[in-house]
Amino acid sequence: MLRFVVERSLRDVSRRLRKAREELAILDEQLQVFRETADDARIRSLVSETPETAREALIAGRHVDAITGAREVLLTTIHELEGRQDELLDELA
Repeated sequence: MLRFVVERSLRDVSRRLRKAREELAILDEQLQVFRETADDARIRSLVSETPETAREALIAGRHVDAITGAREVLLTTIHELEGRQDELLDELA
């Protein structure tokens, strides 16, 4: 591939990788908050034993599952971008 095409592709991959890592940092913060909320809801559910608190605990757990899933997808994307970046760097060498 022509050098300038590889360099342009490398800049694009680097930009996407940086953005994905920023998104991961945000997701990690959100996941921490949702885990704490889910833990609190689970404890309230155990203590009060009402259907409403059980439902709240279930919903909070689902939010944690959803964010965890999104985080896994993002980690896969980051891994793929890092692989592509390595390939492009090898082409430059």
